[in-house]
Amino acid sequence: MAVGARSGHDEPEDRPEHAESSGEAAAGRAEGDAGSAGSGGRTPKKPRSFWKELPLLIGIALVLALLIKTFLVQAFSIPSDSMQDTLQRGDRVLVDKLTPWFGSEPERGEVVVFHDPGGWLEDTVTPEPNAVQKFLSFIGLMPSAEEKDLIKRVIAVGGDTVECKKNGPVTVNGKALDEKSFIFPGNTACNDEPFGPIHVPEGRIWVMGDHRQNSLDSRYHQELPGQGTVSTDEVVGRAVVVAWPINRWATLPVPNTFDQPGLNAAVAMAPGALGVAGALPLVLWRRKRLTSARTAG
Repeated sequence: MAVGARSGHDEPEDRPEHAESSGEAAAGRAEGDAGSAGSGGRTPKKPRSFWKELPLLIGIALVLALLIKTFLVQAFSIPSDSMQDTLQRGDRVLVDKLTPWFGSEPERGEVVVFHDPGGWLEDTVTPEPNAVQKFLSFIGLMPSAEEKDLIKRVIAVGGDTVECKKNGPVTVNGKALDEKSFIFPGNTACNDEPFGPIHVPEGRIWVMGDHRQNSLDSRYHQELPGQGTVSTDEVVGRAVVVAWPINRWATLPVPNTFDQPGLNAAVAMAPGALGVAGALPLVLWRRKRLTSARTAG
């Protein structure tokens, strides 16, 4: 009985060598797991510091600013009083440079910025900007102080006939313009320099300042090539908004007088007149033929 009791079904104790081999196996498994983590899954990289990223961010910002200035919008500073009261000296305007890339041409009534066509600003002294101003103007964050640009209102476009007699209004294609909404208070339409009639060639514009008695515009450059008109190729873009100073913020819409009925009548009638002129001989020939046939019959 005693012998039977000792030969029961109790679990045998681990032998020392078995425990040792189990420890080695566990260590091997842990080593294998570490190896698989190192080879199969990449440990995340440490993010770059802000100071290392800063030059890249500045570079991207400068490239974007340059692209915007070149193709979209550019700031310009008003250097004179020739566009009062619409624009004051020192105003900053934003000029739309995008639409000309899609073939848009200046239209009557728009305020446009254009390069000196040649001889308009030959006696004007431009201030010498410092290095910082040159850089900021290059990327479009500041108006250029070196470029000789002008800003005026488009009065007539290619194909128009524009005229202004003493004490009279400006007329475009025979239609009088009502300029009270934008001309400088107390100014006359053109008493200081009457002109016309002027036929504006295709691809050119006739421009005038809103402060008529203080604006050396198309009227004063008729002796130059182009007879005072400006090539549309010289136009930088349309001024769309006064952006600075804040208390001067305003859009620059086209005055209603440039939308009056019949302003395009002279241009629009030209194709019709040509059609009538071409059809008239045919009608007369047909009528003569019918008359001859009836006489012969």
